[in-house]
Amino acid sequence: MPHDIIIIGAGHNGLITASYLAKAGLKPLVLEGRGIAGGACVTEEFHPGFHASTLAQTTGPLSPQVIKDLNLKGHGLEFIQPAVRVFAPLLESRSICIYEDAKRTADELTNVSAKDAKTYAEFVTTFARIGRALAPLLIMTPPDIDKLARGELWGLGKLGLSIRGLGKKDEYRLLRYGPMAVADLAAEWFETESLRAIVAARGIFGASAGPWSAGTSVALLIQAATDESALAPTTFIKGGMGALSQALVKIATESGVEIRTNAEVASVSVRDGKATGVVLTTGEEISSRAVISNADPRTTLLKLVDPVEFDPSFLNKIRNYRAIGTVAKVHLALSKLPQFTALANGDANEKLSGRIHIGPDIDYLERAFDAAKYGDISPKPYLDITIPSVTDQTLAPAGAHVMSVHAQFAPYQLKDGDWNTRREELGDIVVKTLADYAPNLHESIIARKVITPLDLEETYGLSGGHIHHGEMAVDQLFAFRPLIGWARYRTPIEDLYLCGAGTHPGGGVTGMPGANASREIIKDLKRKK
Repeated sequence: MPHDIIIIGAGHNGLITASYLAKAGLKPLVLEGRGIAGGACVTEEFHPGFHASTLAQTTGPLSPQVIKDLNLKGHGLEFIQPAVRVFAPLLESRSICIYEDAKRTADELTNVSAKDAKTYAEFVTTFARIGRALAPLLIMTPPDIDKLARGELWGLGKLGLSIRGLGKKDEYRLLRYGPMAVADLAAEWFETESLRAIVAARGIFGASAGPWSAGTSVALLIQAATDESALAPTTFIKGGMGALSQALVKIATESGVEIRTNAEVASVSVRDGKATGVVLTTGEEISSRAVISNADPRTTLLKLVDPVEFDPSFLNKIRNYRAIGTVAKVHLALSKLPQFTALANGDANEKLSGRIHIGPDIDYLERAFDAAKYGDISPKPYLDITIPSVTDQTLAPAGAHVMSVHAQFAPYQLKDGDWNTRREELGDIVVKTLADYAPNLHESIIARKVITPLDLEETYGLSGGHIHHGEMAVDQLFAFRPLIGWARYRTPIEDLYLCGAGTHPGGGVTGMPGANASREIIKDLKRKK
């Protein structure tokens, strides 16, 4: 039987898109190649009794509008917001801690730098102001550059007025920050090298870039627009990120969405320039009025669609869309909480409740990137770590803990060897780096799981192993995401749409790509009735 809509991939954006479409009266069918829904938002047992959020560790944060529209809290979703955003231990038995409370952060910074303690409050309020001005951008459909509609002009005008309302000083900052290297931005605000590194790390998270790379400050502006803060909050979901996907599955099915797992799509069927359905790897053909892909742009447009359907110039552009990953994940099952030498007695449970940052200075972060530039694993990687079992005891046996490590830089393309032979080398490097700060780590490890960039592609369907479905660079954002002329969730194939992180406003677990895409798809389908 034909379906109204087929959605490829049951990641969070795919499920959010499906739910909005179902609430609009459509009958979506979601097809997921793996045996579990959720995409990058899954909780899996990697050792008996130990459960980890396999890829995404925290929310982006999730859009409040999506939470409200889909009544996520009413479906049992429980958010955990630790008091600590970032804890950054140093080898000299010192540390820096960024709290949710800006005043508390400033008070603690007085032990490091009186100047930085004073500046921190202005840093927070400045990015909050800029973030509020930019926030409408995230829920906009990027304009048609060649033919601006009246509504688009109105939206851009309102955004312009919002930015003008910032005042000259913040307007100037906004204009400068977009193309700026995040190392320069951090240096303009702070004198303490370790604090600069904490700020700079948010500009390179998930990116194939170092802190001195041009344009890396734009990630801080996107984060500010999302949360009115340049430093992302650490927001966990009880039960791991898979609990979010389970709630979305429940919401979708209650709304009339059909979800099939172990249903891998081999190709999108196209007739006379229009998407008419899909073919599964089993050979089964399913027809529909439209097809929406939650897969990344390269996977969708270069693997699932026959290249003869595209103009050669479009093919050349999408082939040059940058999506080469540099991220690996390591999950550790621990018998006890690691003892960081930078922690005073009694501080551990609170200080380790948020993100743990390993990357003591800007040069350290840049050297970590240098290795990946030349096709090698960083011998001293930048690590972004969470121990979610500190605040959520459901993830590990009593007294034990789960540690999840986001490691950069681990290039998708290795100069020597391959990821199948160098997997455990990567795991050893991550553990050794972390053990410099927590010497008892080795004796605490019960088991570990290493996820390489190749695994991200082959197991989780992320082309090039890129966690954001493509670089979040200035030339691949907003009206350029994924490509100029094709940034409105549509593709050159009529009735074939994109709804994943490769569309505006990009990666992170915000749900906004899915919500924005659904709005445009609903408009198109209503117009064609």
